[in-house]
Amino acid sequence: MGFSTLDAVIVVTYLIGITAFGILAGGKQHTTRDYFLGRQQIPWWAVCFAVVATETSALTFIGIPGIAYVTNLNFLQLALGYIFGRIIISYLLLPSYFKGNLATAYGFLNSRFGGPTRNFASVVFLITRIGADGVRLYATAIPLKLVSGLDYPTAIGLTAFVTLLYTSIGGVKAVIWMDVVQMFIYIGGAVAAVAVLGHLLPDGIDGAVESAAVAGKLSILNFDMGDGIGQFFHSPYNFIASVIGGMFLSMASHGTDQLIVQRLLSTDSLQSSKKALIMSGVIVFFQFALFLGVGLLLYEYYQGLSIDQNEVFPKFIMEDMPSGLSGVIIAGLFAASMSTLAGSINSLSSSTVLDLYKPYRGKNSTDQSDVRFSRIVSFVWTVVLVISALFFMHTTHTVVELALKIASFTYGGLLGTFFLGVLFKTPKQRDAIVGFAAGLLVMVFLSQADIAWTWYTFVGSGVTLVVGWTSSLFRRRPQETTVVE
Repeated sequence: MGFSTLDAVIVVTYLIGITAFGILAGGKQHTTRDYFLGRQQIPWWAVCFAVVATETSALTFIGIPGIAYVTNLNFLQLALGYIFGRIIISYLLLPSYFKGNLATAYGFLNSRFGGPTRNFASVVFLITRIGADGVRLYATAIPLKLVSGLDYPTAIGLTAFVTLLYTSIGGVKAVIWMDVVQMFIYIGGAVAAVAVLGHLLPDGIDGAVESAAVAGKLSILNFDMGDGIGQFFHSPYNFIASVIGGMFLSMASHGTDQLIVQRLLSTDSLQSSKKALIMSGVIVFFQFALFLGVGLLLYEYYQGLSIDQNEVFPKFIMEDMPSGLSGVIIAGLFAASMSTLAGSINSLSSSTVLDLYKPYRGKNSTDQSDVRFSRIVSFVWTVVLVISALFFMHTTHTVVELALKIASFTYGGLLGTFFLGVLFKTPKQRDAIVGFAAGLLVMVFLSQADIAWTWYTFVGSGVTLVVGWTSSLFRRRPQETTVVE
C-alpha cells in the first residue's frame, strides 16, 4: 500500500487527458458571450452537475470527512438549508436575470440601480473570490504535497497551470463539460474509499456505524440551543443556525455570486435554470452525507486517534489505499479542486471584462480582441489566486470553515442589495450603495465578536435590506399640493 509508480502514472495521465478533453470540449469562441456563456446552449442536467462540481473543491473532499472525524453529522443540517435557499432563489432572483438577457449577475444591479452599484458589487465579488478560492487552492496542495514530495508553492502552481490551460482556451463551455466529467470522478473516488474502508475494518461498515452510534457521532439534528442568547449565537451547528445559515449562504452563493450564476445563465431557458439549481441542492445533500460517512469510517479505522482533521483523509489515501486506487482518488481530488478553480478563473474574468471593462473601455472593440483580452484577464486572475493560496499556507484554521467564513463576510451585503432591488420599487442607487456599505460595516464588527459564521450572511443581508429601504424613505419628497385660490 501507499502511493506507487502506478498511482503517479494514473494522476499524470489524468491531468494530461483532462486538459486535452477540456480544450476539445470548449471548441472555438467568436465572442465574449460564447466565451463566458457557451452560447446559452448547454443542457440543464450538465449545468446541474457543473454547479455541484463547482461548489465541491478540495475543501469538501478532505475537509468534510475531517469534520465528521472530530465531531459528528451536524454539518448535514447546513445542506438542508442549501436546498431551501435554492428553491427561494429559483423563484425570486432567476426570473429577473432571464428577463434582461444578462451575461452576469451584476448586470441586474446595473439595470435596476445603475453602473456604480454594479461596479461596487463586482469589486466585492472579486475580492471575496480571491480570498475564498485562495483557501480552496491551498487545500488542493495538502495531499499533493504528501504524495509527491513537492513543496506547497510548486504544488499550488502546478494545479493552477493545468486548470488555466483548458479554462483560457475553451471558455465556460469547456469548464462546464469538464465539471460534469470531474464530478463523477471525485464521487467515484469517495465511493472507492468507502469500499476499501469497509473491507479493512474488522467488523465492516455495520460495525463502524455501531461504534459511531456509541460515540455519539451519528447525531444529525442538533436542537441544543445553549444556556443563553450568547451560546445560541456562538454555536454554528445548532439546528436554527445551520438551516438559516445554510439557506442564506446558498441564496447568496447561488443567487448573487457570478461563479454559480454564470453557469445558470448558460442554459437555454428559465425553466432549465430552475431545474439545474434545485436538483444541484439535492445532489449536494447526498454528497455531503457520503463524505461525512467517509469521516465516520476513518474514525473507526484510526480508533479516534488525534490527527489533524485536514490531513486524516489524505493520510489514509497515502498510506493505506491499494496501489492504483490511490491514484484514482488523488485524481478525484484534483477533479474536485480543478472544477472549482476553473469556475473561479472564468467567473472572475467574466465579471472583470463584462462588468468593469466593456461598459467603459470596450465599446468600440472587436469580438476577436475581446476574447483575446478575456484570455489575458484569465491568466492574470490565475496568478492572483496562486498568490492568495500562498498567503493561506500557514493557517491554523479548518480550511472548509475558513473558506465559508470568508465568503459569508461579503455575501450578506450582496444578497441584501439584490433583494432590495427585487422586493422594493422605491430604493434608488444611493440607497443600494448605502445599504450595501452598512451591511459590510456591520460584518467588520460582527467578525470581531463571538458570533458563529453561519449567522454572517443572514445578519449582513438583513442590515443591507433595512438600511437601504430606510434610506429610500428619507429620500422621498413630499407630494406637491395644489393651492386653490
